Amino acid sequence: MAAKPMTPPPLQGPTAKEKKYDRQLRLWAASGQQALEEAHILLLNSSPGVVGVETLKNLILPGIGNYTIVDEEDVAEEDLGINFFLTDDSLGKPRANETCKYLTELNPDVNGYPVQRSIHDFLEDPHALDKYSLILFVASPRQSSEDLNKVSQHCLHNSIPLFYIHSIGLFSHFSIQLPDAFPIVDTHPDPASTQDLRLLQPWPELQDFMETKTSDLDALSDHDHGHVPYLILLLQFLEDWKSSHDGHPPSEYREKKEFKALIESKARRNNPEGGEENFDEAAAAVLKSLNTPSLPSGLAEIFAEATHRKPQTDPANFWLVAAAISKFHADSGALPLPGALPDMKAQSHDYIQLQNIYKTKARRDIEEITKRIRAMEMVLQRGSPVENKEIEAFCKGAAFVRLIRGKQLLFDINTIPPDRAKALSEKLLQDDDSSSSLPIYIAFLAYDATCADYISSQTQQQPQKLPDPQRRHGLSLAFLKMHAETIITKIFAAGANRIDNHAEKIAILERLEPVLEEIARAEGGGELHNISALVGGMVAQEVIKVVTRQYIPVDNTCVFDGIGSKSGVLSV
Repeated sequence: MAAKPMTPPPLQGPTAKEKKYDRQLRLWAASGQQALEEAHILLLNSSPGVVGVETLKNLILPGIGNYTIVDEEDVAEEDLGINFFLTDDSLGKPRANETCKYLTELNPDVNGYPVQRSIHDFLEDPHALDKYSLILFVASPRQSSEDLNKVSQHCLHNSIPLFYIHSIGLFSHFSIQLPDAFPIVDTHPDPASTQDLRLLQPWPELQDFMETKTSDLDALSDHDHGHVPYLILLLQFLEDWKSSHDGHPPSEYREKKEFKALIESKARRNNPEGGEENFDEAAAAVLKSLNTPSLPSGLAEIFAEATHRKPQTDPANFWLVAAAISKFHADSGALPLPGALPDMKAQSHDYIQLQNIYKTKARRDIEEITKRIRAMEMVLQRGSPVENKEIEAFCKGAAFVRLIRGKQLLFDINTIPPDRAKALSEKLLQDDDSSSSLPIYIAFLAYDATCADYISSQTQQQPQKLPDPQRRHGLSLAFLKMHAETIITKIFAAGANRIDNHAEKIAILERLEPVLEEIARAEGGGELHNISALVGGMVAQEVIKVVTRQYIPVDNTCVFDGIGSKSGVLSV
């Protein structure tokens, strides 16, 4: 009796989570999603803070693991007009509780925790901030500079990212305070810029393959001649070139033009196509593929620091891998090979063989670096080894790894470091463009200073509960202008720079005036939902970059102008 044919097992389809998050997984992969799900975001809020709520919305939808809202206020009438995560039934109830309730409905996989306490009281516990992986601090007319400084210092000492956000009327701003050394391995560079074909440093297997395919190039049929991979053509003609140029490849632009002409002259034109696509590809690749490999300046800085860091019993994985790749580069004169190949005109079996040659070399480089890392781990008696996938990711993207140097938030102009003051003063003098974002940033500094003065005066008169200027008082345009002028004077003084004449100072203040007028018009802190919703999306995008450690976040301040519908990035 013949045996019945076995039915093959069904293919494993995507999981429910993969279906739910399909599009975003294509952006930051499973590792990025895991980082999101392990994060716990803290929102510190003492005003309506719609921009903070909208930021959370855009983090809850992609599946941030946990979030906490600290807000002491109850829901008031004005909240209902600008916060879409409140209803009429929310009136008079704790704002943190009500906002959490409706936010969590967006994604049941996310956990939200409301805390109805003032930021000041919340921070009285020395361990209050310990469990959070990232903090959002929304600026408020009632905020205490002491509280903001306490949060900033805690984040600096514990390497926790901090976002400081303003949204007032038609203007908004956020600044990012990252740890002093914030490495990003997966920067997602343009694929066209990541090609490393190593044509000027071929290894034996690649050299042998080239010699096999081009041993009798002129005798090949038109079909075979037109399907020799362009990499192989470049390698062959490089050999010809070097034989007549003292062993040197083409380096100058003029020489590369000659080399390109040499390749074009070797193409067969007496065929139905009138040319050969593989030769066209080879000629087009000359300028970008025949460059002597050099170490990017940012990576050189990382290698130098990895080499000279003080020995630690348990260094961060990043520095351990960086040290191993640095030694590999010193020994071999090259970074580990990424192993990826571009598309090209070739026969399938040739392309597959070429792919295998590159992938084998890439795997061999990774294995060598992994051995170095394991040896260092043994010397350090390290408890947890670096995962192989982390080593592989670093090796493949080594040329594009970034180390971002975080800066402390600049919210007290009296403590501005001289180097930052000098840079700001130079920007103020040089920046006469009406479309610049710098006046908006200075105006927000003036707003914070004005609110701090207001709170100080109210505390002396009535220490029990501070009235909210956003809801009851508004801000005087005259006071905003006064503080703006004081800030500009202090920036120039701290930066050892000076304004040569009164007219320059007047010109700077005139550029600030429309922004200050809008802040005063907005009742000293009033938010517009559409502006806060848009900026909340911008902030959430940067939060995702920071949490996943993928892509490159803004450096370090972003300003949005709702009047001109434009944004700008400032490094301050």
